[in-house]
Amino acid sequence: MDHAMPATNAAIWFTADGYDPGKNGINGRRVAGESFLRGFFTHADVAEFVSLAHSEADHAAFAEAARRVGVTQPHRTVRLDQPAALAPVEVVHYPAPIQTVECWRRAPYGSAAWALCGVTHTTATKGVMQTLFDLRSAPQMPWDAVICTSSSVQASVRRLMELAETHLAQRFAGAALPARPLLPVIPLGCHSEDFLPDPASGKRMRERIGAGPGDIVVVTIARLTPDEKFDPLPLFLAMELAATELRAFGGAKLHVVFCGQFPEVQWDAIFAKAAARLMPSCGYHRLDGGERDERQATLSGGDIFVFPIDNLQETFGLAPVEAMAAGLPVIVTDWDGLKDTVTPEVGFRIPTELPRAGLSTYVSQRHVGGTDSYVQYVSQMSAMTSFDVPAFARALVTLAADADLRARMGAMGQARARAVYDWRVVIPQMQALWGEQAAMLAHARKTGGAAVTRRDPGLLPIGPAVEEMFAAYPTSRAAPDRRLRSVASGDRPGPRETFDLRNYALRRRLLDDPGRIETVLAAYAAAGPDGATETEIASATRIPVAAVGRMSLWLVKYHFLEGMP
Repeated sequence: MDHAMPATNAAIWFTADGYDPGKNGINGRRVAGESFLRGFFTHADVAEFVSLAHSEADHAAFAEAARRVGVTQPHRTVRLDQPAALAPVEVVHYPAPIQTVECWRRAPYGSAAWALCGVTHTTATKGVMQTLFDLRSAPQMPWDAVICTSSSVQASVRRLMELAETHLAQRFAGAALPARPLLPVIPLGCHSEDFLPDPASGKRMRERIGAGPGDIVVVTIARLTPDEKFDPLPLFLAMELAATELRAFGGAKLHVVFCGQFPEVQWDAIFAKAAARLMPSCGYHRLDGGERDERQATLSGGDIFVFPIDNLQETFGLAPVEAMAAGLPVIVTDWDGLKDTVTPEVGFRIPTELPRAGLSTYVSQRHVGGTDSYVQYVSQMSAMTSFDVPAFARALVTLAADADLRARMGAMGQARARAVYDWRVVIPQMQALWGEQAAMLAHARKTGGAAVTRRDPGLLPIGPAVEEMFAAYPTSRAAPDRRLRSVASGDRPGPRETFDLRNYALRRRLLDDPGRIETVLAAYAAAGPDGATETEIASATRIPVAAVGRMSLWLVKYHFLEGMP
């Protein structure tokens, strides 16, 4: 691949919230974002890395992440309020489904100025569903893309867009709907070498929990909440069923290790109480998932990895892929991205069931209408979502009783994780998508038409210029050719002190530098009683006329200037 070609590169729309679980809290979106960024720095075939951000602090955080990985390519920063500086890079990668504001940010430069590429994480929130609806009425273009991390997510996003298009077609009968964005399936990746087991760490973990040499340790790594990840009680039921069957044949004792963090402390005691009541024959243990060493110990000391997801919050399920990379056989529910990641060679998928049509619509309505929070919504839906508990138990027994099967599935899983989900495989897929988007851009520019037409930034419907939306508010508007003269100010505070008295610095947004404002005032004073126009002051001070116009308005506001009679 030609390293000088920017067509397969993308500027990374960067904010630490999307990429820093250590600073902002562990959740799937941030863990995946951090992992992607490291994978991108390590495996991308690019001539430079480009960050697009609001603040210098975010650019610095991006640069520090690159430094930690050992990046040698140059790093170029682009401010979000100056996006034309993206060139020659032609794609912006956004760490979530494309926000419509990004389409409108692009519009003044022409919708073929660059392409947008987002990625799905959870799609169950009102915010994400609203974003995907709004995208169909925003200036989104066919060369934009929303990466779907699994086939199931792709199907759900398509259905959302179908519903949006049905509404728009009925609302605006006869209107031609624009093409959808690209919706490719590209999975999340992992750094498979990070998950190679450490036998010594695994041995110490087993000793800590009191697992005997022949005992079977079932492990999971997850955010420990029954509302937004999985309800543990059905798993406990399956564990006890499996333990009863194994005991009948003189089999090993079962343990389950939950490695994770409780977002709400009360769940710790609730999980422990439920485990004691529902699986009294099994050991229940919890490790701190916020500690990397504990996560490694969990995967190194476990015999079987389980992921009994029953929640709409989950869209991909990275933890089983990491467990596969560690060489563990997996038992998962047949749910969302797990349908893609877990094949019969690497583990078991246990059938799941959602409510039939009509039974849960009221829950969705309460969520959309704001009666119920997101957590209440997904919790209620989890209460009506089941998996086959006896089938889960049978899978546990099958693996617990057959060490050779565990080894074969673990080896196959490890090979699959490396071949399909390692970032060295996934990043080229993303770059190929960006290359396709760039090719579509080139065709659009060559063809011409509305797509390449720049929109007047003052006429954007989601945020027009003040003079457009609020034209009826004032008595008049400042004329560009009016003459202004300075007002004798006596001993009153000058512009700089007035600036400080008003404390404009509190909001960290200054109309202009107070020193420049004083320069403009001095130029008006030098013009004498006949005053001057903004154009004349701009010529005298060599300050752009638009800046002079804004500063003149400020000077009129505080009666340093007045209009000519």
